[in-house]
Amino acid sequence: MSDSMVRSEVRVVPTGAALGADVAGVDIARCGDSEFAEIEHAWQNHLVLRLRGQRLDDLQLMRFSARFGLLDRVPVRAAGTVMAHDPRLDIAPEASEYVTVISNAKIDGKAIGALGNSEAQWHTDMSYNEQPPTASVLYAIEVPKSGGNTSFANMYLAYETLPADVRARIDGKFCIHDASRNSAGELRRGFDEVTDVSKVVGAQHPIVRTHPVTRRKALFLGRRRNAYIAGLEVVESEALLDALWAHATQPSLTWTQVWKAGDLLIWDNRCTLHRRDEFPDNVSRIMHRTQICGDTPF
Repeated sequence: MSDSMVRSEVRVVPTGAALGADVAGVDIARCGDSEFAEIEHAWQNHLVLRLRGQRLDDLQLMRFSARFGLLDRVPVRAAGTVMAHDPRLDIAPEASEYVTVISNAKIDGKAIGALGNSEAQWHTDMSYNEQPPTASVLYAIEVPKSGGNTSFANMYLAYETLPADVRARIDGKFCIHDASRNSAGELRRGFDEVTDVSKVVGAQHPIVRTHPVTRRKALFLGRRRNAYIAGLEVVESEALLDALWAHATQPSLTWTQVWKAGDLLIWDNRCTLHRRDEFPDNVSRIMHRTQICGDTPF
């Protein structure tokens, strides 16, 4: 079907917060080239986009996500995790390598997905890799009536609003990003507990990175737990990181998504942080996520 046959009026409405915008007038399953160009432009300007009322299967989710770049494979699961198959979801075999199920739902006592129902701390997805994902796309299939909200923080503004002396202190410094635990604090398979952060295992990235498209500078913090600024004494590293995190996650730099089934969120992993609120374990929250391969931060 030609682009002209599926074109609809794309409307971008900013949240009014430090980041984020709603995109209306688009059916992601039938998105044409001109529509996608507008979505991509809005994404670069607003960092996080929300498209409500979508109806997607996994292959449609993958096809849309792949327009942002090469799809990344699902991350390593937490140690001891055995996933159950959920017949309600009917996951296509070809999607199993690229679609991560984020859920607390269980079948016969086994989780159907990752990260459970507890609070997920502020983080950048998979920053422990040498080339963290460019973007994450998260699609809501089933959501609780309350709880499980996802908040985002603008790392452009976090850098730009730092005091000049702090910017000078972090200029040219690198942080080691712990690979041992996921954003829910679960120890990943094949990793040991970190007892000395100066010996943490994970990728080393600049604390201030330059976005390869917008060329703007942003803080790149990853996860707070077990992070270490290379070359500093542990006490000094801890104090500086605490200060950076407190500044970067202040409410004036954030926006919170309250989920509805059918919501699709796309965020730029290079210039945002995000976190999730906890929610009751006796209600189901089912999300499907894809990620886009990234490049080495500089």
